[in-house]
Amino acid sequence: MTHTKVLVPTMGALHAGHLSLIEIGKQYSREIVVSIFVNPLQFEDPQDLAKYPRSVESDSQQALLAGATQIWAPTVEEIYPDQVSVIDSGVIGRKFEGVGREGHFDGVLTVVDRLFKHVQPTHAVFGEKDFQQLFIIKKWAKKSKLGIEIISAPVIRDVDGLALSSRNVRLGADDRKTALVISRALRQATHERSVESARDRLHDVLASEPGFELDYAEIINEDNFEPATSARKSRALVAGWVNGVRLLDNMQMSASVIA
Repeated sequence: MTHTKVLVPTMGALHAGHLSLIEIGKQYSREIVVSIFVNPLQFEDPQDLAKYPRSVESDSQQALLAGATQIWAPTVEEIYPDQVSVIDSGVIGRKFEGVGREGHFDGVLTVVDRLFKHVQPTHAVFGEKDFQQLFIIKKWAKKSKLGIEIISAPVIRDVDGLALSSRNVRLGADDRKTALVISRALRQATHERSVESARDRLHDVLASEPGFELDYAEIINEDNFEPATSARKSRALVAGWVNGVRLLDNMQMSASVIA
């Protein structure tokens, strides 16, 4: 039997969404490595990097209880001991999240490459909440012929519908109510009868919440990240701010509802 090893890369501040990645990883191997590293290369704003929650000790305990067999929390010097050769994330890396966050996905691919080379996993699990990131990593891993299977994990939501995120801890009670407009808009869009009306509904619902500042909202073709023209493999993407906290979410559109 071939030896398998699963890597679950995280930036810490673990929540149930991260723990679900570990659960999925256990289907592929008994050896689960959870990395905890806040990657400076993927932050375009130094203040955002400084504010990012860090709780390595409690994160490690949670991960081990969930089934991780090894925790790796490297320093910046361990990941980047020498001059960094940044990996180009290509055209798709400069869309959506890449528009206002220049170099973000280049930083993501660069750190993932470093993590892969150190851990040498056979599988790696990434969540669908960062859908563009997942797409770019899958495409890069296939092109690079790394021999690592990239496993997708579904978005995990709280009982009120908000997608779980490490950034949610920065939301006050009123902010959280405002943030619920994102999942509400995504759900309502899935009930429309065409991609065009779904796109309109998405924007209308998001605009109805004055406390939400929209960055982008689009329904894309999952194969190429171009605006969707049919429901086949289409997904709605949303990103924006609530009281200075940036949130993103996505939802697959239903081919059985949208024509």
